[in-house]
Amino acid sequence: MGEFSFTRKDRLLDASAYSRVFDGASAKASHKYFLLLAISNDLDHHRLGLIVAKKNVRLAAQRNRIKRITRETFRQCGDSGHGIDVIVMARRGADQLDNQTLTTILRQQWQKLRSK
Repeated sequence: MGEFSFTRKDRLLDASAYSRVFDGASAKASHKYFLLLAISNDLDHHRLGLIVAKKNVRLAAQRNRIKRITRETFRQCGDSGHGIDVIVMARRGADQLDNQTLTTILRQQWQKLRSK
């Protein structure tokens, strides 16, 4: 699996990690369908947290598809030497987008975060 895996070290694992990002987000990238919040961490790699609420995306298959595409774009953005913790929140209507559009939007949002 190697470079394409999404291991425990790549994820935000507990409520305290999520709270740290929510409370101290130093960078934000907002879009009609997504909100990305980020804060630097003391690690040498990025970590990702996903929030795809049933309230906003009703079908489990659609929630899983959004999470899968988000993880893939996260892996493709690469490490830049210093680590950040990122939370991606899906908003209402994200399930109506096709895979290519989702990928394009998420890549744009990663670029916004990278520039901040």
